[in-house]
Amino acid sequence: MTTSVEGSLEPTPDNPAENGGAAAPRLSLDTAAARQLATTTKTPPQMQAISSRWLLKVLPWVQVSGGTFRVNRRLSHTVGNGRVEFYSTGAEISVIPAELTELPGLAGFDDQPTLQALAEACAQRDFVPGEVLVRAGDPADRVVLIAHGKLSRRGRGAYDNETEFDVLADGDFFAAEALTEAEPGAFEHGLTALTSGTVLTLARADVERIAEGSEALAAHLAAARTRIPGQRNANGESEIALASGHVGEPALPGTFVDYELAPREYELSVAQTVLRVHSRVADLYNEPMNQVEEQLRLTIEALRERQEHELVNNREFGLLHNADPRQRLHTRTGPPTPDDLDDLLAAVWKEPSVLLAHPRAIAAFGRECNARGVYPAPAEFAGHSVPAWRGVPLLPCDKIPISPAGTSSVLALRTGAERQGVVGLHRTGIPDEYQPSLSVRFMGISEQAIISYLVSAYYSVAVLVPDALGVLQDVEIGH
Repeated sequence: MTTSVEGSLEPTPDNPAENGGAAAPRLSLDTAAARQLATTTKTPPQMQAISSRWLLKVLPWVQVSGGTFRVNRRLSHTVGNGRVEFYSTGAEISVIPAELTELPGLAGFDDQPTLQALAEACAQRDFVPGEVLVRAGDPADRVVLIAHGKLSRRGRGAYDNETEFDVLADGDFFAAEALTEAEPGAFEHGLTALTSGTVLTLARADVERIAEGSEALAAHLAAARTRIPGQRNANGESEIALASGHVGEPALPGTFVDYELAPREYELSVAQTVLRVHSRVADLYNEPMNQVEEQLRLTIEALRERQEHELVNNREFGLLHNADPRQRLHTRTGPPTPDDLDDLLAAVWKEPSVLLAHPRAIAAFGRECNARGVYPAPAEFAGHSVPAWRGVPLLPCDKIPISPAGTSSVLALRTGAERQGVVGLHRTGIPDEYQPSLSVRFMGISEQAIISYLVSAYYSVAVLVPDALGVLQDVEIGH
């Protein structure tokens, strides 16, 4: 029997072994054996969780030397323009009594028993798509609180055609002025259901009945009816008295600019971890790549990913939770349409910088554009060709969550401190700084010969004025 000394049989048609014959000897070294003497070409460790992190790139970063950033603003008198919250017991939905103070006529009212009586006076009403809940021209005898669902605020336009003025959804309210008008007027606009849902109605008659037994409520409503809106500008700030267009020597008005007495302060947040590397690995396995450097590089990538997630989702300072209620918009039909993004840009109309959306939301917007035969031109941004709308870059951000119902949000930002926009906060110059506002501190070697490093990143984000940030909510991303 013939044997091969240097390698295996070659699977060729001429090989006698295929016909039961003896194997032919190899004429050269086999590749499997040759690899034992070769040096493989390796890549650095790859990490699928690394994203483009556009939010960290587009934010201008402000140095916060003292660890706290204070946003000073002019004194604002806009109260009661937020959103109302509810709770449910089975199919029964009730308004939280204290949340009624979000209505302008009840702002600042703190009599809890009376608020409880007002909450109990609210009547629940379920609706279906297409149902008309309020007709324009009917007596304005109630306030409508939207617990769940989406409603279209419609009325007669300038040319006598029906016009959709707004879309209201969860937490919004309608016709709050019905509580404070001296004489009940008529609804200027109507409400038509776009989806199914539930509203609570608070009748003016019930409010007046409760006010008859509560001197505090009666006095509060009377004071609300006599407030002078001319003492504030369109943004709710204290008015600055000015004179213009005059001739001669009239007495000029005196004025001053009032500030908030309790401005908001942002403390830098931190993301930390302890990186552990065995000394034997660090000593013996550092060629051709430094093991400690590669471990540290991937750890920092994970910290930066968490940093961007916190800037979007943190309940204290994250953008999704810090948008002003008046800057929260809703889609007209569900998917993000060109009309919806136009409304979003109108909310941040003073030099909008970027739009941020989940990649699947961007795909949903692209489908809506395709259905309408609209093909937005891309924009050049930071050396990349990116999707855009009206010349504003539309950047992907996978940190914007997608709800179990398949909805997401789209953010519109005006960035920069000089434009009273959104700014990132960090602190450079910290001890053992490895990157700006990120430190790597040696923590010692344990008895098990494990080297430890403390890796820390400090950051936050601030919205300088409310109209620097807009959010398009409940964006449907399904087909």
